[in-house]
Amino acid sequence: MNNVVAEMLLTDPAPAAIWATLWILTLPAMLLLASPQAMRNPWQTLCETFSVLRERGEKRRETALEALAANQFADEVRVAADRAALAAERWQERWETATDEVTEAWQAWLDADARLRGRLSGAAFGTPWSAQTPTEYVARERFLHKAVRTAVGHGWLPAAAIADALAGRAGWDARLHPLEQELVVFRAAAGHLRDRYERAVAAEQAAAHDAELARRTSDSLRQEAWTAAARAAELRRHLPAGLTVTVAAARPAVAPAWR
Repeated sequence: MNNVVAEMLLTDPAPAAIWATLWILTLPAMLLLASPQAMRNPWQTLCETFSVLRERGEKRRETALEALAANQFADEVRVAADRAALAAERWQERWETATDEVTEAWQAWLDADARLRGRLSGAAFGTPWSAQTPTEYVARERFLHKAVRTAVGHGWLPAAAIADALAGRAGWDARLHPLEQELVVFRAAAGHLRDRYERAVAAEQAAAHDAELARRTSDSLRQEAWTAAARAAELRRHLPAGLTVTVAAARPAVAPAWR
């Protein structure tokens, strides 16, 4: 007999729907009969029953909304964590580039200082005598301009030094002996490369600070993404039936290069 009823319910859903409807309609009456207080004041008991059911429904809806909000927040934090990881990686690359520039600037300054020391050693023997004629001064001027252009071409002096040398300003004196002019060029190059090294050190320190700040921000967002993903997974069972929500992954898609 049970098998026949079960087969009927499976093949024809109409009896099952009728049975469920009757059960829902008789539920309040059963609750009234089950409570002595309900028999004395059935209307109050019925109102209390529907109030309890309404409160449960509202609580279920609130929990579902909380689950949806948790999933949305987890997705937003995951995206923010991925972007922060990419930004941290870029700041790390910028810091590494700044470190290489410091090394190059330091070596360039050392080389310039070595050239200056060598020229100072040669200057101890003095400068040879030469006739101070117009032709000599023209040759000295040409030598100065060529020496400055060569230094600028090697990166020892800034490009503005050429205009200064042509105009005879900023300490450039075409009347000096070529050996003295060479000493002035080497001294100016050493000073310029020293300043460039100091600027590179300051830029490297700023890049290191920014890279560290970006790393801390990335780590903080990654930890928050893990927490949000765990919270969303915990509330996923409260989502409405038929609603598909992808919970954010606990592990970010991008990791910093130094990790």
